[in-house]
Amino acid sequence: MTKAKNIRYHRIYEETSREDGVRVLVDRVWPRGLRKEDAHLDAWMRDVAPSTELRRWYAHDPERYAEFRRRYLDELRDPDHQQALRELAEMARHGRVTLLTATRDVDHSQAAVLADRLSHGNRAAA
Repeated sequence: MTKAKNIRYHRIYEETSREDGVRVLVDRVWPRGLRKEDAHLDAWMRDVAPSTELRRWYAHDPERYAEFRRRYLDELRDPDHQQALRELAEMARHGRVTLLTATRDVDHSQAAVLADRLSHGNRAAA
């Protein structure tokens, strides 16, 4: 789990904490083996997740992470992603937000990219 200002991220399978604040799933597909009532979510924002094509290309290969990050940041500029990104930014302005993903390597996930993007704005695209 990593912290960046009011944005944190970790696996959805980890214990919930009072310090999580607003809990938001940022995966396009529902996590395997997890019942919705056990997720303790405040929101599921599929529209901020990477496209299916990008997710399949990346396949969570750490060697592709830099290129995944670049492509995902490009996708986040699309109108389809902008509304969800604005909603996340607004949530973070009002308190802690924890971005959740089923990905095992959270430091090489869309949650990490989103946390950086939300914490640093457009500078994260560099």
